[in-house]
Amino acid sequence: MTALAPLFARQAEACGRLGSPFMARLLTLCGERLAPGHPVTDRLLAWPGDATATGDAIALRFAGAMHALALMGRDDGLVAAYPPHTVADDVLWQAVRAAMTAHQSHIMHWLDSAPQTNEVRRSAAMIAATQLLAARFPGLPFRLSELGASAGLNLWFDHYALALPDGTARGAVDPVLTLAPDWTGPLPPVAPVTVADRRGVDLNPLSPDAPDDRLRLASYTWPDQPERMARLDAALTVAQPVVDRGDAANWLADRLAAPTPGQIDLVFHTIAWQYFPAATDVALRATLTEAGSRARPDAPLAHLSVEFEDGQPLATMRLTVWTGDAPQVLDLGRMNAHGITVEAAAPFAL
Repeated sequence: MTALAPLFARQAEACGRLGSPFMARLLTLCGERLAPGHPVTDRLLAWPGDATATGDAIALRFAGAMHALALMGRDDGLVAAYPPHTVADDVLWQAVRAAMTAHQSHIMHWLDSAPQTNEVRRSAAMIAATQLLAARFPGLPFRLSELGASAGLNLWFDHYALALPDGTARGAVDPVLTLAPDWTGPLPPVAPVTVADRRGVDLNPLSPDAPDDRLRLASYTWPDQPERMARLDAALTVAQPVVDRGDAANWLADRLAAPTPGQIDLVFHTIAWQYFPAATDVALRATLTEAGSRARPDAPLAHLSVEFEDGQPLATMRLTVWTGDAPQVLDLGRMNAHGITVEAAAPFAL
């Protein structure tokens, strides 16, 4: 049986660190008061897989289901209890409890799928990494392949700008949105970035032009963070459906079956690898190694991983580059899950 109180408490703490006091309060409250005897709670208690935040993230699934109801205006009690309103704990809990019964089928359906935040602030890593690669391979456009892409919003990073602490920016000259993380450490070089092709893969891709999928993205954008919702809305103005449904390992093997002369193949993923089964993990690593052995200076392969490692609080940004010789592995630094902070590592250059 899953112990909900400590699980929800750990997720609440993480949400608090990421700047959402409402989510911290909501999840703490639910962890303390969810009790056996209700079908929704009983399902959470009997969760068959890894219920934690680095596994199936059931606390976020539950919170996402509630936020979706509030966004749709389907539950007046939740609407009145959610930001921008502030209510007492008992009032918030009663709204949640009532919604669990009134909208049980909706919540059960929402619990079926993993959270899909598609946080566009993570694009800071892609903007910085492609500046590095464009400086190293001048004139070569990018062929992008994203694993666990959700709606593919980060595949459109070339339409975003990255504001840096020295007052300069990288990325799009006329951006639809500007990312301004708390950046420390060395800055990426300045180089023109051109995207020739972009595709992604996900077991459950969301389409940026489908209303139900837009709702799902919004539901995992926390209720007391309107600036995140604004970034999501801006990204949706340029995003197009470019994410395929499928297994990441099979998809990448097909995509990298042969080098692409005159282009940089960039494979990337952000806080997605943890959701891949062990067999997919092994197959992806083998595909990257094999494709890397076929890379050439005029057809390089690069792999950008932004993932949590060894229980660290920040995700590691690691860039591996193949050009036919031994791969070059660069530790680019650390980023928090929502791209709020970036701790760049030196030397930040190839």
